[in-house]
Amino acid sequence: MPAAAGRLRFGFGTNGFACHRLDDVLAVLADLGYDSVGLTLDHGHLDPFAVDLPRQVAHLARRLGRLGLTVMVETGAPYLLDPWHKHVPTLMSAHGVERRVGLLARAIRVAADLGAPAVHLCSGPAPEGVSEEEAWKRLAAGCEQVLDVAREHGVALGFEPEPYMFVDTVQRALELRRRLGDPVLFGVTLDIGHAHCVENLPLLDCVALAAPHLVNVQIEDMRRGVHEHLEFGAGEIDFPPVLAALKNSGYQGPVSVEIQSASLNAPDVARRSLEFLRAAEPH
Repeated sequence: MPAAAGRLRFGFGTNGFACHRLDDVLAVLADLGYDSVGLTLDHGHLDPFAVDLPRQVAHLARRLGRLGLTVMVETGAPYLLDPWHKHVPTLMSAHGVERRVGLLARAIRVAADLGAPAVHLCSGPAPEGVSEEEAWKRLAAGCEQVLDVAREHGVALGFEPEPYMFVDTVQRALELRRRLGDPVLFGVTLDIGHAHCVENLPLLDCVALAAPHLVNVQIEDMRRGVHEHLEFGAGEIDFPPVLAALKNSGYQGPVSVEIQSASLNAPDVARRSLEFLRAAEPH
């Protein structure tokens, strides 16, 4: 069911439902009253390299429509391209960049077929022995390739600052956008917990800085300096002012709970999370 006028649209990430079939994830989220799903492309749910991917995507599009759920496509699966090392190869790697570009291109096509407005991506770790400026150049060049595909399909990119990656703050995400020439389809995914974890700016300033370019928001609790996604109330974040800032900014996309460790108790975590967010949202 669509979000009521004037309220935020809450979602939940499939990476917190690793023990469920995707059809069952969607049913649980719809039954709980979520508006949206953050779909992480990975082997367990929707494998972007599956031989019957078009059939699966068509089935998923129908299922989302019947359940009244919107979708955001996420590409943060840590071991999808390398079973030994997280988030590599990256767009900055000396070898394998074409594999990352290929994955992102597949994600964009999936997003277009599902009616998703954007695809989430992040930088990954900085390559060893590569200067800061060279890393920026490689990352921008890779993003240009991905943007060409995004423009072809009319799907935005939502670049996420991620703790301890090369692009780890909103300011660095906006620096990348500037280096790309401020393209319309290059936006920001803001993760509220990540911002609290590593940003030098106050959290509400991060929201304000990202707001003009926001295409996706992820949310969870977190402690300063500790990159661990926590249930609401288990960390340090004061959520009512954050939700008020998002609402007042005019942001209309999903605010999607991102708790990867929830899988063994996912339905209850999802229920508690939605109850918390609805209570914390200003009316």
